[in-house]
Amino acid sequence: MSLDKSLKKGLGLTRARNVLTRPERLAILQEDDRWSPEKGVYNVPKTKFRRLAPGVSGPRRGGKAGAK
Repeated sequence: MSLDKSLKKGLGLTRARNVLTRPERLAILQEDDRWSPEKGVYNVPKTKFRRLAPGVSGPRRGGKAGAK
């Protein structure tokens, strides 16, 4: 009996993740000034995470809105 290719150990993290870890979420929230270390790490709001197609740039962070 053969082992299905989806169950093989080598293919574990080859797919893209669609869930952020807590440190990744905290880093994004801290960039947006929506979280600070004084608030604690429990009940952290969810963050939008969309993986873009290769070569497509997403919205810019940290710049002025409407600046050329």
